[in-house]
Amino acid sequence: MLSSYPFWWLALPVLLLPVWWHRQKRQRLKAEPLATARFLPSAAPEQLRVWQWRDRLLLLVRCLMLVALIAWLAATIFPWRGDTVLLDAGADKAWAEQQIAAAGMGAAQRIELPPHGLQWLRQHERDWRPGARLLIVARADQVAMPARVPQFSHQVDMRTKLLTAAAPTAAASAPTPAGRHIVLAGAQEQGVAWRSLFAAFDRAGDGAIRYTLTAEPSAKTELIVWDFTAAPPAGWHAPHWWLTTATAFPELANASTLTINGLTLKYADSPRGRLWLSDAWPPRDADTARSIYETWQQLKAAPAPAYPMPSQTLAAARSAPPAITDAKPATWLALALLALFLLERILTHVRRN
Repeated sequence: MLSSYPFWWLALPVLLLPVWWHRQKRQRLKAEPLATARFLPSAAPEQLRVWQWRDRLLLLVRCLMLVALIAWLAATIFPWRGDTVLLDAGADKAWAEQQIAAAGMGAAQRIELPPHGLQWLRQHERDWRPGARLLIVARADQVAMPARVPQFSHQVDMRTKLLTAAAPTAAASAPTPAGRHIVLAGAQEQGVAWRSLFAAFDRAGDGAIRYTLTAEPSAKTELIVWDFTAAPPAGWHAPHWWLTTATAFPELANASTLTINGLTLKYADSPRGRLWLSDAWPPRDADTARSIYETWQQLKAAPAPAYPMPSQTLAAARSAPPAITDAKPATWLALALLALFLLERILTHVRRN
């Protein structure tokens, strides 16, 4: 059985409730009628707290019923998401807000568009309620046109933006196999930490040297690490900037915040390129370095697909969401839960009578 929501297993401590309740059973004191009792004032029946195990079979059935209920909830999906915007973190902020407002999804929940967004949406579509609306806002080169039109049980509105000729395309900015060109302009005391980070990046993938550190930007520069409080030279441009302070970049006054892989990033677009600011760099431990590497792989420019996905509306083509991949039906759990419930009622009735 494939558990769709394994966090339900965290509810196992509720098994202590029937145990506690059985230990707290109260038994009325046995009363014997006496002939002279009519001369005494009436008193309410007393109860005695009995600290011993009673009805062990009934306790076992109740515990098994709770386990079956938790297992059934962990294996069964209840749609819980409403209107949602799947937003590409690298999309132009102003354009994305315009598209969201035009679609009337300003109050909808926003989640980051994962890699292979259409495939991910197909696998997780059962999370959305039947009447939920879905909006995908992304750069066109981040969503590849599939060979066949995707089939969804919800209407999916695609809003994609093609890069203009003036903007660097993903294919043009993709580095050559020889390496990625990084400009490291940092304080002397931080230089060792930055060099150690990119040295770790060199070995994090297939073992090839992929990052080349330079002192001046060029047409091949993909990233500039700026670790100064002063403003950079006017002629410096790169698709991405990593900053340790926002002093010299007024664009960061209205920066957006993104949390990914445990890192909190602030970003803003500027004529120099996209600016990224975080307190996590340069990293101070291996876990932070790994998180930075994984985040950089997700946010960097990727090779453009052969056929980018144009803006279009994918109408609902199915009446029911797809089945969970490799998941077995949880019907037997529902039947087991029903049988345990009936057995618990029978045992409770027998005990009372």
